[in-house]
Amino acid sequence: MANSAAVAYVYKGVDAKGNRVEGEISGTNPALIKAQLRRQGIIASKVQKKPKPLFGASKKVKPADIAVFTRQMATMMKAGVPLVQSFEIVADGLDNEGLKDLIFKIRDEVASGTAFADALRKHPVYFDDLFCNLVASGEQSGALETMLDRIATYKEKTESLKAKIKKAMTYPIAVLVVAVIVTSILLIKVVPQFADTFSSFGANLPAFTLFVLGISEWMQANWLIAFITLVVGIGGTLEVKKRNKNVANFFDRLMLKIPILGQITYNSIAARFARTLSTTFAAGVPLIDALKSVAGATGNVVYEEATYKIRDSVATGIPLNGAMRSSGLYPTMLVQMAAIGEESGALDEMLSKAADFYEEAVDNMVDNLTTLLEPMIMAILGILVGGLMIAMYLPIFQLGQVI
Repeated sequence: MANSAAVAYVYKGVDAKGNRVEGEISGTNPALIKAQLRRQGIIASKVQKKPKPLFGASKKVKPADIAVFTRQMATMMKAGVPLVQSFEIVADGLDNEGLKDLIFKIRDEVASGTAFADALRKHPVYFDDLFCNLVASGEQSGALETMLDRIATYKEKTESLKAKIKKAMTYPIAVLVVAVIVTSILLIKVVPQFADTFSSFGANLPAFTLFVLGISEWMQANWLIAFITLVVGIGGTLEVKKRNKNVANFFDRLMLKIPILGQITYNSIAARFARTLSTTFAAGVPLIDALKSVAGATGNVVYEEATYKIRDSVATGIPLNGAMRSSGLYPTMLVQMAAIGEESGALDEMLSKAADFYEEAVDNMVDNLTTLLEPMIMAILGILVGGLMIAMYLPIFQLGQVI
């Protein structure tokens, strides 16, 4: 089958009873759509591409979109819907054009005889090795719908954990950015007006006021350079972090040492470790192979290297809990849960319970962090803005005392 991506069309026509009908259907061109409608007993009078939304449809496919797609596919297959038809049903209900195109490409590959897992491997940006290997395991065992359900649960839990981490970071960063913008505007636009007034006083200005005026003069002359330097510095640091393993290692270690945020990162890594290992082990993936997938899912260079060392230790016959304990990086509770799971033969179940515990711990810590940061950020904002106002009005107060 040609690998031409189907798009959404809208049609108008009459059915076999002469009633006017209209609707939406996916296809590659109007002629084929009219033929498809005729087979359904509809004579189409008008077929055209579905108009795009006023502000354009989203084309970017996010990990959360993949989680939704996986859940919908699992639901379709559990209901007994054939795989190819499941793709069409899921795609027709989507507004994200990028995800819809991706699903149609996968559908065309599967319809032409390619295995589902192999079709997914052609899109590594959206489907990692863990996802593809689990789907392949489900296809080989004849339990694809069960495996898709497990993958969907895993993706949903993972995205929920990411959302909690973002929640912890977004609020303080947003407020601090606003504080910097407000302070910069005051220094560039407002303070110079006071400076013109102060020049007519003919008296010595307070040291604090002179300090603020000096910063204001520097900002007026160099604000563009400062802005470009800030943007380039942040962007350059992130790019170097991506390309240089030593730099990434430094930042990952630093993140673990930051008060409060370090504990949130620590618990989130434990949750990802337990959730990924539970999902892969339950799918029948050998423990050594599962640990390879877990290493990439930890999201931290320190724990990625530690997981590879654990895999090497397990390969020599050391129990998982013993290898985890020897690393000295994993929480005692997680190690004990792994030990109980190995002894009872229910490792996946014990790790799943541990993942639930640490995910809830992250959720609680994020809520506490938000509550703690609100008054601190308001105090910082008040000090910045209030300090500028005091510096500007201090000479006026002194002048009043002299008069």
